[in-house]
Amino acid sequence: MKTAIKGLFTAAFLALAINTANAQTNPQVASDNPANYDQGFKLGFGISGGYVFEDGYGAALGADARLQYNFSKRNSLTLTTGYTHLFVDGDGDDLGFIPAKVGFKGFVWGDTFYLQGEVGAAIPVTADYDDTSLIFAPGFGYATKHIDFSVRYEFYNKFRDANGEKGIGQLALRLAYGFDL
Repeated sequence: MKTAIKGLFTAAFLALAINTANAQTNPQVASDNPANYDQGFKLGFGISGGYVFEDGYGAALGADARLQYNFSKRNSLTLTTGYTHLFVDGDGDDLGFIPAKVGFKGFVWGDTFYLQGEVGAAIPVTADYDDTSLIFAPGFGYATKHIDFSVRYEFYNKFRDANGEKGIGQLALRLAYGFDL
């Protein structure tokens, strides 16, 4: 599992590095300059569904709000929070938590396809869970002016699976509606 996470982060880093290298030699980059782009905030509301890989869990469902600051046409900072619910298969208590994440979004193919990396905390709200977990969440997506569709992998380092082992990962799809502030 750790190898997969390292691979995803490496791929995201390389894509952003290639995007930056292209920006240095591409004459069309003048429109990417912050002086030629309306910087500003965007707010989005999304729903997500996912599959949890570890024993004892099945599906995941969540809703979120994301504040995004576009500091150039291709690069943005994000703050995301909401609620995520991981459903336990069979007997046992489900896991509900509030994620609080900060991230970076870089558009790598035109103005629509992007890579994103987020890190933050998962604050449990379910009675049987008391450890706040660190979240690592690399992903990629497609965005238009208002619609954002993405796929991400999230790893929670302190949450336990059905065998009591630390570390739970999920693959999630997110659909969101966003607008400029």
